[in-house]
Amino acid sequence: MTAQILDGKVLAQRLRAGFREQCGALAVRGVRPGLAVILVGEDAASKVYVHNKVKACEDVGLYSEKLVYPADIAPAVVLDKIAELNADTKVHGILVQLPLPAHFDEAAVLEAIAPKKDVDGFHAENVGALAQGNPRFIPCTPYGVMKMFEQSEIDLSGKEAVVIGRSNIVGKPMALLLINAGATVTVCNSRTRELRAHTRRADILIAAVGKPRFVTADMIKPGAVVIDVGINRLPDGKLCGDVDFDAAREIAGQITPVPGGVGPMTITMLLANTIEAAERESGK
Repeated sequence: MTAQILDGKVLAQRLRAGFREQCGALAVRGVRPGLAVILVGEDAASKVYVHNKVKACEDVGLYSEKLVYPADIAPAVVLDKIAELNADTKVHGILVQLPLPAHFDEAAVLEAIAPKKDVDGFHAENVGALAQGNPRFIPCTPYGVMKMFEQSEIDLSGKEAVVIGRSNIVGKPMALLLINAGATVTVCNSRTRELRAHTRRADILIAAVGKPRFVTADMIKPGAVVIDVGINRLPDGKLCGDVDFDAAREIAGQITPVPGGVGPMTITMLLANTIEAAERESGK
């Protein structure tokens, strides 16, 4: 058996075409969704992510603003800029690219963003709303995974789901979304004892641990849906996920590739959240 490939790139393109129509409808009413992205420092991966986010905004008709600061900038300067953006009516979404330099208090920076403009879904108010099953903004990567389930008509109700990874960005919100969808959820990490015993019973297996090819074929239940959130660069420069894709696709029923799986959906759902923020602000 060879698994069906869940193509995030194709789905992202289809969704973005719809976003252009939404932006056109808002433009008729004099509204242009706006996203401000703050980058602190020279982290190479972060610079690529920010570039891709700004370009995606331009492609679908959003207003975008990129604010770049040196790594040694005083946190107060960034916090002052966030306060300014909170009051800026042109800006409907604010994103601070993580990680921040060590002298920043990341939690304080994220809490400074107005909840109604927190399109990353990391503010405590938005995390609480998600935990209560009434989300305002869903963190973009888990949101993208849920959209892939929806578009592929994968029923989550009653399924055994295992999430490997407990980060605030992916693992924890992913688990909450699966719980809200009616799945029975186990959250594991790289130190979980007898990890294979957990993963082998999973109908839905989501790997977000940040270790190249950590999930091997013998950890997968035959026919399972395998979602690979990881993106790792190997010594030869090639990218791979947290799942040993070539071996896993012979066991799984459906699987996401890296690249071209979850990655394109993350930025796509950031656009979705920004447009939704603009629609709410305009009273739609």
